[in-house]
Amino acid sequence: MITQSNSDRAALSAVIAREKPGSYYIGRRFYKVDYHMWGWVKKPREPWKASRLVMLNEEQEFAPDRKSNHLGVDNNCEYLLEGYYSGSRVYEPASDSFYPEFVLKKARLLNANPPLIFPDSRWLNPKIRLLDPPQF
Repeated sequence: MITQSNSDRAALSAVIAREKPGSYYIGRRFYKVDYHMWGWVKKPREPWKASRLVMLNEEQEFAPDRKSNHLGVDNNCEYLLEGYYSGSRVYEPASDSFYPEFVLKKARLLNANPPLIFPDSRWLNPKIRLLDPPQF
């Protein structure tokens, strides 16, 4: 298990500081075998602890892993997302919870190995049912 260090937090802060303001979002794929939510989404320059776990509406654009027909292959990858929140909340049965719907228009890979946004790497294991939000 890898835990987040002070240097990881400094790297994460530096990445966030370099994000250019704009009308786009930053998304972190969060694949879990038992769940159907897509991942964490935030506005540029916001910390990850302000992000929201979303259900992705793929009517306009498929998620990158679905395009390649390899669900979850991009777990923990970071994307620049174009799209918007629909205002709807979508039920996810395995977690028995509702999540905001994000309508995806375009996704571009930013980083396939970004700094850790969770206390440790267990959060990234697709088989472990951790859904707590990022803490940094």
